[in-house]
Amino acid sequence: MRSIVMSRRKYTKEFKLKVLKEHEEQGVSFWRLGKTYGIEASIIRRWWHVFDAWGEEGLEAHNSDLCNYSADFKEMVVKEYMAGGITRQSLAKKHGILAPSTIGSWVKAYNNHEELTESRPKGDYLMVKDNKGRKTTLDERIAIVEHCTANAMNYALTAKEYDCSYGQVYTWVKKYEERGVEGLYDRRGRSKPMEELTETERLQAENRLLKAQTKQQQMEINFLKKLNAVERR
Repeated sequence: MRSIVMSRRKYTKEFKLKVLKEHEEQGVSFWRLGKTYGIEASIIRRWWHVFDAWGEEGLEAHNSDLCNYSADFKEMVVKEYMAGGITRQSLAKKHGILAPSTIGSWVKAYNNHEELTESRPKGDYLMVKDNKGRKTTLDERIAIVEHCTANAMNYALTAKEYDCSYGQVYTWVKKYEERGVEGLYDRRGRSKPMEELTETERLQAENRLLKAQTKQQQMEINFLKKLNAVERR
């Protein structure tokens, strides 16, 4: 097959899908595809990551729609990565970040005491950035944490789904991780919570949330297996 040189940043979704299909169905390596089409292998690898995370929509979205994030969002992601226990690939997929290398750039800037600049966040985050916090019941908070856990800790998607703020979702998830269902009680302004669960209800809620965690962990395992298989080609 003759080599075809194409200008960068002008690849259509159809062309990207054609290249990725050769990789997936024929086992052609990123390096070989790069030589064939005159594209850096790292670019094709990035297409694969984007397609695996967001499907065809990710391949047709313009970079300006995918690469804008708020300073607070960047700092949150950096701190999560520095806390350990998660790869850049998994973190990128979890938060809807176009390329894992982006996180590396943020970490480097943060460690060099450089300012993480404010910019317009992407996707669902942009749609919910102005969402106001609202009062919720204990049942709603359990459902929200369950939804967020089962959807790769996508705080923005959950905030959009339940019409609450991004910060609320993030806080409730962290409280659950630290204290279980007990952390989801709203104890502000009173010595004893008005909303209580019976022992059976508490166990049922814990079971729901543990199932959501198991689902997400399996998705994470499957994703890492697929990523490792790709990188060995």
